[in-house]
Amino acid sequence: MVPNRRYAMAMLAIVFAAPTFAQAPTSVPGPNEATLADAYIYLLGRALVIRQEHMDRKAPGFAYNTIHYNPLGSADFVNPNFDVAYLEAWFAVDDRTPVILEVPEVKDRYYTVQILDEWGEVIVNINERTFPSKPFGKFALVKPGWNGALPEDLSRIELHSSKAKMLARIELKGDPDGAVKLQRQFQAAPLGTPMIAQPPAMRMFGNKELLGVEIFDDVEQTLASALDVSPNAAEMQQQVRSVAAYVASGDEARTAVDAQLRKIIPEFQEYAFTKSAPYRNHWIGGSTTGNYGKDYKLRTVVNFAGIWANTTDEAVYFVATRDADENPLTGNNSYVMHFPADRLPQSAVDGYWSVILVGVPDYRVVPNPLNRFNFDTYSNLTTEAVGSLKIGIGPKPVAGVPESNWLPSPEGKPFSLTFRTYVPKDIVKGGQWQPAAVTLVR
Repeated sequence: MVPNRRYAMAMLAIVFAAPTFAQAPTSVPGPNEATLADAYIYLLGRALVIRQEHMDRKAPGFAYNTIHYNPLGSADFVNPNFDVAYLEAWFAVDDRTPVILEVPEVKDRYYTVQILDEWGEVIVNINERTFPSKPFGKFALVKPGWNGALPEDLSRIELHSSKAKMLARIELKGDPDGAVKLQRQFQAAPLGTPMIAQPPAMRMFGNKELLGVEIFDDVEQTLASALDVSPNAAEMQQQVRSVAAYVASGDEARTAVDAQLRKIIPEFQEYAFTKSAPYRNHWIGGSTTGNYGKDYKLRTVVNFAGIWANTTDEAVYFVATRDADENPLTGNNSYVMHFPADRLPQSAVDGYWSVILVGVPDYRVVPNPLNRFNFDTYSNLTTEAVGSLKIGIGPKPVAGVPESNWLPSPEGKPFSLTFRTYVPKDIVKGGQWQPAAVTLVR
């Protein structure tokens, strides 16, 4: 008994002498600039979608699982598309409750039903190209792992989380009344009453003044709010957590991160429009969008500059913020885009093309007396005798360009152009075609 007693007393002495985990000193190392930049840009991608959900929820009559039939010429998000009739919806499902989406038959015009997850990744496009066996009809949108029974006429589409955004487009094609009629035939309804989580709380912010160090507050709530399907999501989220832990370690750490972000954020904003994709003919674009793999940086750029981008087979996007002399585009000047007869926009697409002018830095349309914000395949544009096309851009009609081809710009203010190619041909996807350079009229 004595040896056992001595052993027990010795063990007790060790236990009481050893520091506990709670007593051990802790120190959280600060991130270097590259680590912080990567963590910030990764997390910003989710924050931009959360911002959009909050904005959408403020719209009159908003409800989850209810389709909003956008009036023609309206869309309250960056870089809208005025060549189509839009439908929008936020779908919300739970472990017991799918949502039924009904898509009408659409003939002889472009359409797609694009469904995206809460990080901006495309889950699916429903149309005759991607769903040739069922381009229309009834579809059941279900939460991952849902194993309930469905009627035979419903086709199952598994979401990435409990929420998804739908952005459907129906080409106007010179027949806006027909497009609106089709638009109204889309229907959605839940099979029950799902439990719907509120989006994470977040201070609203603009594209000029992005979130700062506060983006690293409550990161667990942000990360848990939606599954990220990116192959490197786990490693990036651990990086975010390490920065968040440092930020939470004290005022000094928080101040240090805030100071670093004052450099990182403007560098990201500049990168988005100069280096995030191939830069050809003074246009940036042509990257693989919609599904990003490990390229979370491009995903964040897209959510920042033109949220809800589609997959490359559906659309290839180009953005111009500078003219052919590499000077920023501004309403102080007039410009011309000159397309040779053998490089016309229509020759590059199997669907349609469009170009839209938006303000900087919000990337939303700029009011003008003509309510003319874009041109597209069906615009009444005048070609030259040799078959080439000139588009004039400026605060007033541009000399040498028919007024029908004039795209008004905001006088004295910066602007950006977004060029879309829908169902682009291989020359576009392969980088052999870009829009004409925006050339200053001297």
